[in-house]
Amino acid sequence: MTKIDPTELSPDDWDELNFPRPEENEFDRVVERAISRRGFLGGVLAFGSGAAAMGAGLMSSTSAQAQNASRFAFTPIAAQTDNTVHVPEGYNWKVLARWGDPLFSDADGYDITGGGPVEKSDLIFGENTDGMETFGYNGRQLIAINHEYPNRKINLPKLRAGTPGSADEVKKLQNIQGVTVMEITETPEGWAVVKDSPFNRRIHHNTPMKIVGPAAGHDLLKTEADPTGTTSLGTMNNCGAGKTPWGTYLTCEENFNGYFGSSDETASYDQKVADGFGRYGVKAESWNGYELFDPRFDTSKHPNEPHRAGWIVEIDPTKPDSTPVKHTGLGRFKHENAAATVAPDGRVVVYMGDDERGEFLYKFVSTNPYQPGGPTEGLLNDGQLYVAKFNDDQTGEWVALTPDATGMDAAEIAIFTRTAASKVGATTMDRPEWVAISPVAAEAYCCLTNNKNRGVKPNAGGDDTSVNGPNPRETNHYGQIVRWRPANDDHAADGFDWDLYVMAGNPTVHSDAYAGSPNVNEGNLFNSPDGMQIDTTGLVWIQTDGNDDNEGDFAGNGNNQMLVGDPVTGEIVRFLTGPSGSEVTGLTWSDDLRTMFVGIQHPGGTWPDGEGLPRSSIIAIKRDDNGILG
Repeated sequence: MTKIDPTELSPDDWDELNFPRPEENEFDRVVERAISRRGFLGGVLAFGSGAAAMGAGLMSSTSAQAQNASRFAFTPIAAQTDNTVHVPEGYNWKVLARWGDPLFSDADGYDITGGGPVEKSDLIFGENTDGMETFGYNGRQLIAINHEYPNRKINLPKLRAGTPGSADEVKKLQNIQGVTVMEITETPEGWAVVKDSPFNRRIHHNTPMKIVGPAAGHDLLKTEADPTGTTSLGTMNNCGAGKTPWGTYLTCEENFNGYFGSSDETASYDQKVADGFGRYGVKAESWNGYELFDPRFDTSKHPNEPHRAGWIVEIDPTKPDSTPVKHTGLGRFKHENAAATVAPDGRVVVYMGDDERGEFLYKFVSTNPYQPGGPTEGLLNDGQLYVAKFNDDQTGEWVALTPDATGMDAAEIAIFTRTAASKVGATTMDRPEWVAISPVAAEAYCCLTNNKNRGVKPNAGGDDTSVNGPNPRETNHYGQIVRWRPANDDHAADGFDWDLYVMAGNPTVHSDAYAGSPNVNEGNLFNSPDGMQIDTTGLVWIQTDGNDDNEGDFAGNGNNQMLVGDPVTGEIVRFLTGPSGSEVTGLTWSDDLRTMFVGIQHPGGTWPDGEGLPRSSIIAIKRDDNGILG
């Protein structure tokens, strides 16, 4: 049997290798049980006039725009399979920052042969860019950017084994992940990093953090190094992001489980800890091999350390000396992003997806209202955490995760949020990734990127994953985007109506439900919607992280890409394609809306330099006429 090289695996792939589907499954019965495209779409989706399946009033706030033939200010581009970035005619792009670029004058620059030294590796722009947000402050433009995980064969090119071979190699990997905060400025040559800015900062796996909220101080968060359970080191596997109404950055810890392992495979744990390890995927052998050289990641020595990861972390980009804060009130799971808004009564609402097959969609509502300029401490912890239950009649409800409903206390609900959600019968979802909230209509969207286990096996908690309303296809490898409107246009409300904005598919290959929804055609094929943002005009920008082999079921998809959709008409067109092998992820705008910043993660070949090692990068996109982009 061929041994799989772990350096070739992403954190998601590592999870799938360690939690494989059973040998016997329902795949042979999928075809005969598949719902016909005509029958399914007639009951679930409605496009064209702006009348969604849940009622003609859904788009009332923007329905006048439906009179226009198109709201897109560009000619859509074709799918591409090459090793560079493409944007429409009349637009241009330029690299803003690459992995290894120095943020400070005393940092060593990029090393084309060795990937850079360990020393001062916390003073460079990090690896595998993901979610990001911009912040205007006293006339300066700041940007915060996640660095999700390492590419070990790229970051440690002298590596010969599947895991790091020394403490120094582990430290380098730890330093190049986490978050970058930096100042940027627009020059006559384009956007550039302000080297040595007092706002430039790297936050990584060893940065001190505060722990606050209902789980802070709980015995399950206490360690030998932190007997109080209120401080920790580092943030890891930072995937999507968000911005609070008061202007701070929310970075989201996703596949944290792969960072922990055990030097003793026979180690035993308290039953509650062991059950949690099983539900969250903590195993004896880690993905990164940290536990071989850093005892903090060895669960046989420090079994509570994994409980201190999997949170949403708040960072103030305007205060480089501030301590990041882990908010346990927002729950612990594989956070994709955090979409925050303010309800009509002033309470803060945060939507969050748990990015694993068959897991759940969550919402937090603060107890107290947000007062602009007032104190914000406690707003992201003193409140109620909910999980979504979708009904097949296109209604839904947010179920409160309370001690009475779950039989768990508040701290346990925060630490083992997945277990709490299973106890109340939440709807299993096809990997809920980015959530985006419209600024022009009372509605929100979530990318359900894919789920090959749908209808095949339960999730890690044993919950049923048969097809359901928002997840209507077995062995779903294309993905879809669910959209909901809260009751009374109030995001804090318990009820909502929902529909599917788009089901990705391939009508050139399939004629059933796997062909996708009517707004998918040969000219805009894509799969695995992942990142998502909505601009100030209400257009929905969709980024993909899927199969780019351009063969079979994915013929015509080309490389991963960024599309834009009109929520009124349902029309979706392609705006950008990334280099071969890359994920397009992370999107934000400059304060003047004339520049769009986009992340290109783990590109293939030698992009963007054309030589040496491929480097994940942030690009700045502008119109040739310097017009507004969003």
